[in-house]
Amino acid sequence: MNEWLMDMGRFVVQMSILTLLVMVVVLVIAKVRNEAGERVRLRVEELNGRLEYRRRRLALAASEPSARKRLAKAFRRDDKSRSRAGRKQENEPRGTVWVLDFHGDLKAAGVGRLAEEISAVTAAAAEGDEVVIRLESAGGLVHAYGLGAAQVDRLREAGLTTTVCVDKVAASGGYLMACAADHLRAAPFAVLGSIGVVAQLPNVHRLLKRHDIDVELLTAGEYKRTLTVFGENTEEGREKFQSDLEHIHELFKRHVAQRRPGLDIEAVATGEVWYGHDALDRGLVDALGTSEAYLVARMNEARVVSVRLEARQPIGKRLGVAVREAVEGGAERLLERLDASRWEKR
Repeated sequence: MNEWLMDMGRFVVQMSILTLLVMVVVLVIAKVRNEAGERVRLRVEELNGRLEYRRRRLALAASEPSARKRLAKAFRRDDKSRSRAGRKQENEPRGTVWVLDFHGDLKAAGVGRLAEEISAVTAAAAEGDEVVIRLESAGGLVHAYGLGAAQVDRLREAGLTTTVCVDKVAASGGYLMACAADHLRAAPFAVLGSIGVVAQLPNVHRLLKRHDIDVELLTAGEYKRTLTVFGENTEEGREKFQSDLEHIHELFKRHVAQRRPGLDIEAVATGEVWYGHDALDRGLVDALGTSEAYLVARMNEARVVSVRLEARQPIGKRLGVAVREAVEGGAERLLERLDASRWEKR
């Protein structure tokens, strides 16, 4: 009990000092950085280490109490052996798999951040590296997702092997982006396809006319406005609008056909969607499987690193999170030491 109280006392003192240091550092950074400074930060996490940590925790929890001490010592010996080696061994991962995430909305608002992440990866990646994009999107605005597809194309132009994994949905604009990858994988019940274009708008002209309300629409250019919400639409305007949709559809089909040349584009460019197995049969994807299963398999061969830009939180919230993580981390280490001491006494 006395040892436990001494450990707890040292822990409280360490946490107080650490909390003070964190507050000082955060305040200094806030003072140096002005309002025009960086608003996002790059978070990098090696997923191999995270998986190994969880595996060890579960192995300890599942082992008999009498075997935990030996298992913990074996883990420490492995870590020391790797540290002493100081270089890649024969069974060490080779190359890097960079993991990016894209969750699209109607406006593809995340494309700008994805572009910055791609710039960072292409600057750091080495020959033979792979980029995996975990993509989820039901599509949206043509120009926004066209830009997204162009960003994915940058990876191919940089000579990096690109794999897109779809766990839930990549439809319409989402598929426009996904098919730019070298390899496209989807979960068995993921939704893919919707290679088509849709547009709709209400027209209240008759309602306004009934209430003697006129709307003046002035344009310069024959097709500056084809269909309107308030004015009276003409058959010529409808035909032009439909022609524009058909043209966009042709561009969509051309984009997909160029990046997936083995695909029967006329058979799948009907606006329909297919689930994973059917999408594989039609050539919309190359393989079935979840992104998690693919990344775990790649961890046996390479270092897998997650990269993402995230918005910076207000200083008060960042300080609170830093203190909380420091306290939780210190408490966890203390409990682990206490557990280890109990195992050694058995």
